[in-house]
Amino acid sequence: MTSRLFMLLTAAAISTAGIAQTPHLQPNAPRNIIVAEAQAPPVIRAGLLQSTLIELPVEEKIATVFGGDTVSWVFDAGRVPSRFISIKPKVADSTTDLHIISDHGNEYTVELREVSSDKDNPHFDSKVSISSSDAKVAENIAKAPVFIPAAEAEAKEARLRKEADDAKKAAEADHKAVAAAAETFKASYPSTLRFDYSWDQKKGAALGLQQIWRDDKFTYLRGQFQETPALYELKDGKGSLINYDFANGLYTIPKTVAHGYLAIGKQRVDFKQIKAGS
Repeated sequence: MTSRLFMLLTAAAISTAGIAQTPHLQPNAPRNIIVAEAQAPPVIRAGLLQSTLIELPVEEKIATVFGGDTVSWVFDAGRVPSRFISIKPKVADSTTDLHIISDHGNEYTVELREVSSDKDNPHFDSKVSISSSDAKVAENIAKAPVFIPAAEAEAKEARLRKEADDAKKAAEADHKAVAAAAETFKASYPSTLRFDYSWDQKKGAALGLQQIWRDDKFTYLRGQFQETPALYELKDGKGSLINYDFANGLYTIPKTVAHGYLAIGKQRVDFKQIKAGS
């Protein structure tokens, strides 16, 4: 037998002996544990190369997790906020405390113990549901959450940022649409103006009237008046006051006036729309 072969066989024997000495861990059935502020933390049995799932009450999510030994133990609450955390020991016979803070502000403290060397009980906890006997915990659960898990806060921030960006883009699009409509209106508006009124120019000048015109919706009269004349519409030979806005010498009437007049005392100037072909 060569020395190399002897070394290989020796190593294999040592490895086999090591495996034989290591008890084969079996998972316990899922169990419930109850924590209480006035009592010692309950023990959760964990095994090397095994994962134990810890579950909070259905109304809660995990906000943060911390433990005394983060070198010998792995704590994984996942990236998506949930009520589950996986724990796994990396060192045999290690122990540590584990503190879980929920989004409702409740604290659950347990003791983790690696049990692969426990020959009397070769079982580890595969799934543990945690609850509390403290009345304050139930009161907190009944209220709205006080903490937002980091991943959920990041997701909310990203959603709000996207909504803000979408709103900004929509506002910019609306602004462009309004600007385009304004440009179109400016370009087309002059073609809607009609200067198709006649009046006695001499009487109009004496009163201060300078121009009369209309578009598709309004009738306008402009002048420089010493005193603001009353404006009337003539229908069937009868004059009636009409609604209008007056500012800086401009009358704006919210309709087309075919026949009307301005009057101050005994001064009067009639105006009339010129019909096509007349």
